[in-house]
Amino acid sequence: MKVYNTLTRKKEEFIPIEKGKVKMYVCGPTVYDYIHIGNARPYVTFDTVRRYLEYKGFEVTYIQNFTDVDDKIIKKANDENTTMEVISNRYIEECFKDADGLNVKRASHHPRVTEEMDHIIEMIAELIEKGHAYEVDGTVYYDTKSFPEYGKLSRKNLDELIAGASERVEIDSAKKNPTDFVLWKPFKPGEPKWQSPWGEGRPGWHIECSVMAKRYLGPTIDIHAGGEDLIFPHHENEIAQSEACNCAPFAKYWLHNGFITIDNEKMSKSAGNFFTVRDIASQFPYEVIRFFILNGHYRSPINFSRDLMEACQNGLERIKNCKKDLEYYIENCKEETAKSIENTEDIERFRNEFEEAMDDDFNTADAVTAVYELVRFINKNSKENVSKDFAEKEMDMLKTLTGILGIAENISNSENDEDVSKIEELIAKRAEAKKNKDFASADAIRDELSAMGITIKDTRQGVQWFRS
Repeated sequence: MKVYNTLTRKKEEFIPIEKGKVKMYVCGPTVYDYIHIGNARPYVTFDTVRRYLEYKGFEVTYIQNFTDVDDKIIKKANDENTTMEVISNRYIEECFKDADGLNVKRASHHPRVTEEMDHIIEMIAELIEKGHAYEVDGTVYYDTKSFPEYGKLSRKNLDELIAGASERVEIDSAKKNPTDFVLWKPFKPGEPKWQSPWGEGRPGWHIECSVMAKRYLGPTIDIHAGGEDLIFPHHENEIAQSEACNCAPFAKYWLHNGFITIDNEKMSKSAGNFFTVRDIASQFPYEVIRFFILNGHYRSPINFSRDLMEACQNGLERIKNCKKDLEYYIENCKEETAKSIENTEDIERFRNEFEEAMDDDFNTADAVTAVYELVRFINKNSKENVSKDFAEKEMDMLKTLTGILGIAENISNSENDEDVSKIEELIAKRAEAKKNKDFASADAIRDELSAMGITIKDTRQGVQWFRS
């Protein structure tokens, strides 16, 4: 298995620090609003990476944090005349709702910054003691010149680092160097505060993830992941803090997903093309959003549009309908039904194609293609009266591969008992009409079912129906 490591800018053989175990940290959202489609990409991408690693037999400890203290959370709390805790708890709950909709598995632990304050203060104090940080009037800064490898992840020179610094890396006269960044900031009226050796205040953004990664995974982890917008300054600063404090490499492999554009334009509220996952889920099922994300390689930019979403919805329906058809065939085929030749290797080749794609830097786009090829194979062979045993092997393979991708898992009809009873009554009447050679009535019943959104399929095993 090879992964592209942002740190080295090349694909490397994946070899975990401890055999059979993977320690993985993924940066989570700042919880002041609903997550947007850009947030959904790392959620889905690295959930799929985790699923595949587990499929390969690794024991994965997966940590994804919530940033629940931040300027934006504080502003929203003040605007609504409530507390930061109320705002963050509200949107953590909403975040879980969206994650559940996207079929994202819960992390091994979801630490919150506000629960880690003692450990944050402890790491800052250690950085000061080791000469990597300094305090000025209640503000503690990280001294970037004290870490010779600063910039090794983003590969920016000093001028680029200064020019590209975000608003969180402010240039002010109190700093020793323009690239120094805040570890602890003093209390301001209207903000939450914690007591520290440097006075009342709260932590800077970057120190939080260094502390949570170390606490739950140890000083060195296998995989650190997130969006490519976090490479600088956030992940660059995490490396500087963690390696200076722990005297050990921070992460062996760095994985970063690409951006999502909206109709080929950058997503922004000012442009009016800013979409939350909840917005999109009102138009398309959550599972279509997940499938859309998996249809592109995680490192490549992908473009969100209604046309692409509809194409993904149709593709997902092909997979789900294949499952429904195969499930129906297995339930209704005769035990003695069999092809003259049934070769399990015919099915295994799709697993091999799928694994080959995923082993090449988690190429879900090619993995989806392997699933489509399997669907095509099943649609052809299940109509040729394969044995029940062989059909079950086909189903097992399809469930395995779609399960790794986290798609097409719910294929049951959602109608209530009354709907089902009416549909089946019409199907029975149609069968009776056909038996009596009353084809006009049979066609009329088919049209009635179609108007109800029901598609029927005549098979050798009987009539199968599903929602269009």
